[in-house]
Amino acid sequence: MFDSLALTVFPLVMIFAALTDLFTMTIPNRLSLVLIGAYFLMALYLRTPLGLIALHVSCGLAMLALTFVMFQLRWIGGGDAKLAAATSLWLGWGLLFDYGLIASIAGGALTIIVIALQRHELPGRLRAFGFIDRLAQKNCGVPYGIALALAGLLVYPETWTWTRLAGL
Repeated sequence: MFDSLALTVFPLVMIFAALTDLFTMTIPNRLSLVLIGAYFLMALYLRTPLGLIALHVSCGLAMLALTFVMFQLRWIGGGDAKLAAATSLWLGWGLLFDYGLIASIAGGALTIIVIALQRHELPGRLRAFGFIDRLAQKNCGVPYGIALALAGLLVYPETWTWTRLAGL
């Protein structure tokens, strides 16, 4: 039973982060903290070798440093930076390229959608949805947490944690 719960923590947090970013343009800090705490609980439960934990921690810290610079340049939001770092902790160096590539492609597609919403007059029925109306405003950013969450969900089944829990 614990294995099933463990397999779902990461995906549920990713989905919640994506939805929260879509509807509020924020990713609460507590979601990143849940990911970090859950990673260490899983590592203990699975008796993950300390060397592997250290590699994953270094990956998360490196991503935090990179995304902090991106945040300072106003390329991404602070919640995006923390979510990417917490996600990288789960993924590790071996999956970081795949995660970054998928997040970049998904983020680019998301950006194109937001630009299209901002350039075209939307029907009133669509604008009645608060989040669509907000995204259609010229000064609105891109809820990049959606792209980060999607990338994390697509790469997660390749992680050491997933393969151990799923018995693969």
